Amino acid sequence: MSHLRETSFRTVEWSEAGVVMLDQRALPNEEIYLTLRTPEEVAEAIRGMVIRGAPAIGVAAAMGVALGAVQARELSIKPFLQRLDQVCDLLAATRPTAVNLFWAIERMKRLYLSLRDSSPTQIAERLAEEAQAMRRQDEEACRRMGQFGAPLMPDAGNVLTHCNAGALATAGYGTALGVIRAAVESGKKISVLADETRPFLQGARLTAWELSKDGIPVTVITDNMAGHFMRKGDIGAVIVGADRIAANGDTANKIGTYSVAVLAKENGIPFYVAAPLSTIDLDLPSGDDIPIEQRSGREVSHIMDRAISPEGVPVAHPAFDVTPHLYIAAIITEAGVAKPPFAESLAELARSNR
Repeated sequence: MSHLRETSFRTVEWSEAGVVMLDQRALPNEEIYLTLRTPEEVAEAIRGMVIRGAPAIGVAAAMGVALGAVQARELSIKPFLQRLDQVCDLLAATRPTAVNLFWAIERMKRLYLSLRDSSPTQIAERLAEEAQAMRRQDEEACRRMGQFGAPLMPDAGNVLTHCNAGALATAGYGTALGVIRAAVESGKKISVLADETRPFLQGARLTAWELSKDGIPVTVITDNMAGHFMRKGDIGAVIVGADRIAANGDTANKIGTYSVAVLAKENGIPFYVAAPLSTIDLDLPSGDDIPIEQRSGREVSHIMDRAISPEGVPVAHPAFDVTPHLYIAAIITEAGVAKPPFAESLAELARSNR
């Protein structure tokens, strides 16, 4: 296998001035980096979709905790720890579906509680180191996912993806798009069909942007075109990311994923999920228990500032749906590929990675 390429941009990074994020709301027209100088600004960036994608918001939340610690390090230990608890609560309230957010916050909380006999300055330094380590670990995990998943991709032809599960949704390289990147690096002649992914257009704006920057052929289609191309035999596989995976393999991902999975099953096309182990929630028996974020109806009724539906007409906007495990051929993680029955294979992968 040839060397895996670096992406030409960074989604989220730690700096002395604050947490630096690529503002994904401005893509594909502008590449703008924001420096967020307080935990409150980091929380608002997560809530407001400056950054999105389960692994990426987990790393961003960890950096938000570290930023809170750096800014509070002049306090005595008791108010310092109280401030960190407040920051954790603030960040945990931003988005409910992606389990990586809560995983990252709990990891940071366990660390600072284990260090409570140290000085606030020492704790702040360790938290900053930990957040940066989590960013590196996420990118490494994505690269391992790519190596495990590449053999599952067809040797040539189109692969369909929904939403954006690339370097923009992670600390680098990507989950679903990381698998595609690795497959291309291995010599496979793959092109990507990117569902536009209404209403936030992550496929049209983000997946198309980052794949075109990497020179990987990509064609944008509307969400309701997927079945047409499947029936014509133009799609060899489907691969998506995930925001939370239950113990039985039921998977929450961007709204519309379930429809794609059903169409893939009907047309005999393998449907794969790529996600780090931190996305797997073994405490949830099934997808019925996954909380589904409800976002503003304005994101559906408007594109940018232009209204596309009549004023006053109600709009529903669940941001995610759940794909039952029966539609999923395999779940690709950094520890290996889980196949049905997922209740056994996911648990085994989790145990092997401890």
